[in-house]
Amino acid sequence: MNERADIEAPESEEDVRHADRMREAYRKITAEIGKLIVGQAHVIEELLVAVFARGHCLMEGVPGLAKTAIVSSLSRAMDLSFRRIQFTPDLMPSDITGTDIIQEDPETRERRLVFLRGPVFSQMLLADEINRTPPKTQAALLEAMQEGSVTVGERTYELKKPFFVLATQNPLEHEGTYPLPEAQQDRFMFLVRITYPSRDEEREILERTTTTYRADMKPVIDGDEILACQEVVRKALVPDHVYDFVLDLTRSTRPEEPDAEEFVRRWVEWGAGPRASQFLVLGGKARAILHGRFHVTREDVEALAPAVLRHRIRPSFNADSEGITADRIVTHLLERSSSAKR
Repeated sequence: MNERADIEAPESEEDVRHADRMREAYRKITAEIGKLIVGQAHVIEELLVAVFARGHCLMEGVPGLAKTAIVSSLSRAMDLSFRRIQFTPDLMPSDITGTDIIQEDPETRERRLVFLRGPVFSQMLLADEINRTPPKTQAALLEAMQEGSVTVGERTYELKKPFFVLATQNPLEHEGTYPLPEAQQDRFMFLVRITYPSRDEEREILERTTTTYRADMKPVIDGDEILACQEVVRKALVPDHVYDFVLDLTRSTRPEEPDAEEFVRRWVEWGAGPRASQFLVLGGKARAILHGRFHVTREDVEALAPAVLRHRIRPSFNADSEGITADRIVTHLLERSSSAKR
């Protein structure tokens, strides 16, 4: 394997220990969540990859597919504080971040401003139906995601780490919504798609939810351990050929590239930016460790490519009219790269 000389290798026993702990936690978290959630293994893996890579997720799926249950159970298994915000058209930025209120000291009778923290001051935040609130309120959450802090007046308040946001949006309803602009969607590491369960899975869901079954979930890992694992993820090795594959894949989504293929020129209005390449590498590092390796392979990148790229590619008007989706474009590019490899 041709490794870059300037990449930090897992030389310390502590790094190896944290990598082993991360793999063990992945196995146990999956088992704990499985006590409540039936199926959706790829969704759980993508969420855990995002957490360990310090990313945030946008989740899309029709109502009733346990989006809230997945996130709340994940927070319980990871021993993180959890809050849920139901986004509505009348939601204000201060309803998310918090606001200064006037309080009177019962002894001195002096009045002073006291900051009342909003629900964003949690470690795992579910922003439910984020596209139902106006852009100004959306921006307040996205600023907290980007900066890891909240500024009210002249004061800045740091958010407790680790901090993970999962925002949901309903793909069916468009009336009364404020779709996230492409630049704001780009801040999310993954767009995770939740699909209908299989017949057998749906039967198990029925048996669990219509009886006295109770899921007894236990914490597996805490916030300090997650922070240590996040540091180890950054040290995973990336061969030169994987860097090249990431760059080739991301740049192949851009119709203005001189060597863009006709398929992309015809069906893509604009492609993914550099942040896509960063998230493909970071996600690949986290996935590699979760699967027992300290080096990223091409397969790690291919597995995460749809979640990273689908919300960063804008199909053209002609593509929309022909039913050619971003997922289909990503699939085509992956198949093309596999054919070129052979």
